[in-house]
Amino acid sequence: MNPTLKSLFYFYKMNIEIARIYENKEASEAVRILVDRLWPRGISKENANLDFWFKEWAPSNELRKEFHQEQIDWSEFRKKYQKELTDIKEKILQDLEEVDKRKTLVLLYGAKNKEENHAIILKDFLENA
Repeated sequence: MNPTLKSLFYFYKMNIEIARIYENKEASEAVRILVDRLWPRGISKENANLDFWFKEWAPSNELRKEFHQEQIDWSEFRKKYQKELTDIKEKILQDLEEVDKRKTLVLLYGAKNKEENHAIILKDFLENA
C-alpha cells in the first residue's frame, strides 16, 4: 500500500473533535492541534498543552479577514475555505503522518463563534476527505 493510501486509511479511522482553546486548555490523552494561523491572545505556549500547531490548515489571512470583516457570508467562507483545504490536501496528509491516529484528534481554535468557525469546516473536510 503506498503512503498516501495508507494515510487515507488511517485518516478515516480517526476520531476528531473540535474545541475552543480558551475552554479546553487541560492536558489530555488526545492529540491537541491548534489550527489557527495566529496565536490566540491570552494563552501562553506553556499552558496551551499542544502537540502540534498546524498554521497551514487555517484559512488564508485574506479569507479570514474577508469573513471577520463581513465582506463574505458563512456560506461563501465555507466554499472558499474548502477550496483552500483541497489545494493543500497533500500537506495535510503529510502532517498527519506525525500524528498518533489511535488517539482522538482535537482541533483547537480561538474564534468566539462556536457555530460558524473554520474548525467545523476542517473537521468535516478531514472526516470526508
